[in-house]
Amino acid sequence: MELDGRVVVVTGGTRGVGAGIARSFLAAGAHVAVCARRPPDAPVSAGGREASYTPVDLRDADAVREFFDTVAAHHGRLDCLVNNAGGTPYRLLGEGAPEHHARVVALNLLAPMTASLAARPWLRRSRGSVVMIGSVSGTRPSPGTAAYGAAKAGLESLARSMAVEWAPEVRVNTLVLGMVRTELSHVHYGDETGIAAVGATVPLGRLAEPSDVGEAAVFLASDRAHYISGAALLVHGGGERPAFLDAATVNKED
Repeated sequence: MELDGRVVVVTGGTRGVGAGIARSFLAAGAHVAVCARRPPDAPVSAGGREASYTPVDLRDADAVREFFDTVAAHHGRLDCLVNNAGGTPYRLLGEGAPEHHARVVALNLLAPMTASLAARPWLRRSRGSVVMIGSVSGTRPSPGTAAYGAAKAGLESLARSMAVEWAPEVRVNTLVLGMVRTELSHVHYGDETGIAAVGATVPLGRLAEPSDVGEAAVFLASDRAHYISGAALLVHGGGERPAFLDAATVNKED
């Protein structure tokens, strides 16, 4: 298999997008270690193979370093870090206390930096890579999730700088995600009718599946992407249809 014998860490890999990423790496032959504050409801597995799970608070730098050292020592190597852990509740900027927004930034920007620094010594030995999980929220206005959008914009900038500083030993890239269907989609988009309606706004006609993200992450971690670093790969189904096209009273499609 494409990543047979490689060792991959997926932060926040116990559910949703992270679990989908972990399953794609398992299917590609990699040994996968996932970490999160809470355990998965069921083991993350694919093709008869299972990811290991370790509880880790990514805000605790000492615990993060210990986690990466343990994983790498157990397997004798580390080939890829996928910085997936993140997220935010819906909260208008003026309705939340500064410390609430600061925690969102810490989880979505500072935690990936902490994990990357802890993984770097091991990734240098294997000439491995880091895959950041970004968001279109970092490339456009993000009302209701402003701190999250700002953090994701910073994450993409961080990845580009890391790609220069850590070359040629470690490649660093970002997957810029659009909307993904997970077990929490109803929180953001409502019932099945709402989810379908939101999906219809995407040019490809649906929300992404976690496996769509996982396959893109496997590509960036693989030898097929050995000359790709400092890149941002859009995984958003074509993006968003400009609102003015629907608002205009001319040039309508039949």
